[in-house]
Amino acid sequence: MEYRQLGRSGLRVSTLTMGTMTFGGRGGFSSLGDTDVAGARRQVDLCLDAGINLFDTADIYSDGLSEEIVGEVVEGRRDRLLLSTKVRLVTGDGPNDGGLSRYHILRQVEASLRRLRTDHIDIYHVHEWDGETPLEETLEALDTLVRSGKVRYLAASNYSGWQLMKALATADQHGYQRFVAQQIYYSLESRDAEYELVPLSLDQGLGILVWSPLAGGLLSGKYRRNQPAPEGSRHLTEWSEPPVRDVDKLYDTVETLVEIADGHGVSAAQIALAWLLGRPGVTSVIVGARRDEQLVDNLAAADLTITAEERATLDEVSAPWLIYPHWHQGQSASDRLGPATASLHAPRTGT
Repeated sequence: MEYRQLGRSGLRVSTLTMGTMTFGGRGGFSSLGDTDVAGARRQVDLCLDAGINLFDTADIYSDGLSEEIVGEVVEGRRDRLLLSTKVRLVTGDGPNDGGLSRYHILRQVEASLRRLRTDHIDIYHVHEWDGETPLEETLEALDTLVRSGKVRYLAASNYSGWQLMKALATADQHGYQRFVAQQIYYSLESRDAEYELVPLSLDQGLGILVWSPLAGGLLSGKYRRNQPAPEGSRHLTEWSEPPVRDVDKLYDTVETLVEIADGHGVSAAQIALAWLLGRPGVTSVIVGARRDEQLVDNLAAADLTITAEERATLDEVSAPWLIYPHWHQGQSASDRLGPATASLHAPRTGT
């Protein structure tokens, strides 16, 4: 297992992170998985044996049950791993049971600490943007948590480029603790993050943690053109996360993945994960699974290397459209793009 520096922090995290959204199966999360304590213990053991040192959860996963299960299965070996959780989304029926107010953040961090059976959270994410709470209030509350020792590092998730840059600038202006990373959706199915979020991370020194790297299973190789969807599948029906905007492009990408995977004698999922681990700015890719065998297969991607030619083929089949102003910059300013901007244009030599 390789370990990479998380942004400009001194923290080193494994290139694969274990995601625990499947733990619990309570409420709306039941369709994603219902791993119980025994199953979670097996999966955590598999990950620790593979060298994973970062485990990710959130206060809303199964209404807090995911955190409870994580806390139970890591008890007694907390010093062997890093814990990441999140705050922002709605956790109750009250008017203050959501958002990034000082009230909600401080209340929720205490609840997460109790459920996780720990005295500190290693990486605390703001799960979504809150456009109604002043950034100063949010960032001051988060800064207090770091200075008190209850949180070690801060990160954002699901922010747009301008929102994240505004948060960083506000933190710098007031001397608050800065986000050291962002957790984003990024996969061969959708490379939207390359427009702004990846260049911003490269420019500002943020680590990138990737959620749903297999597009919720769409890149597993089980979804094929002109074939029935796998039994029990959610995608390409009423399930819309992630939204598939170009089904033909998805199937073209999957076919390329399967072809490359067959050449290596591995799964399409492993190739998709290996591709992500070679992308600019990516620190760690979050993997999770309903079944142990899925997890074992994903873990093998940490040691998989794909060739430059294979990578170029995947780049080409999945390349996002250059939206404005990127196409204009590619045509008129390609002589001085700089490393951050070039990360979007690099697969398009000559644009």
